[in-house]
Amino acid sequence: MTQVVSLSFFRFGTRRARLWAFVMMGLARGPLSRVPGIGFWKLCGSGSGEGFTPLPNTAVYAILATWPDAAQAERAIEGTPVFQRYRKRAVENWTVFMRTDTARGAWSGQTPFTPSPHDQTGPLVALTRASIRPGILAKFWGRVPNISKVIGKDPNVVFKVGIGEVPWFHQVTFSIWPDAQSMASFARTGPHAEAIKAVRRESWFNEELYARFTLLSDTGTWGGTSPLKQLDTA
Repeated sequence: MTQVVSLSFFRFGTRRARLWAFVMMGLARGPLSRVPGIGFWKLCGSGSGEGFTPLPNTAVYAILATWPDAAQAERAIEGTPVFQRYRKRAVENWTVFMRTDTARGAWSGQTPFTPSPHDQTGPLVALTRASIRPGILAKFWGRVPNISKVIGKDPNVVFKVGIGEVPWFHQVTFSIWPDAQSMASFARTGPHAEAIKAVRRESWFNEELYARFTLLSDTGTWGGTSPLKQLDTA
């Protein structure tokens, strides 16, 4: 079997629905841990920018999970009560399914993603997760907003969002690119490249993880359509 990673986004409209989603950051832990076939999972809030951002977006939440294979992933997300409750409350939801190309680092002391050998051509996903050292917070947030602005203006990025488990301290960037060259061009230039050098030089993070995935499929909509439709016209 080949591990499949899912990332589900949920957008909530009313104040009551947003409050429900915030409370579920705690209450959904039990039901998620009991979902058949689920492996590593994380409940995340989101930021208001294009990548790492200190300002929360109270309308958008996400669930990341790993599964033994695609069939179990799709069956669980479609049929288990906890995912159904999220969809019922949300005004919009979108899930992307992926297969791991490469992964290095740790997340909460674990290595959650299992790379599988396959052709790595075509669209891909980049995920970066970092646990920021408390003493570096001011310096980190003074530099990172520039990266968010740049990635938002990059014409090649298909989709981008910043999510995280704990505001300010635990941050995740998730972005979809038409090909490896487009992603590499962004990563090696400008504020992003400068920040990577600072990370290494000044030890910004207690823990970090970098992973790259191949897109498999998606379900639902975001902004009224599938963001992956942009790839058909790229």
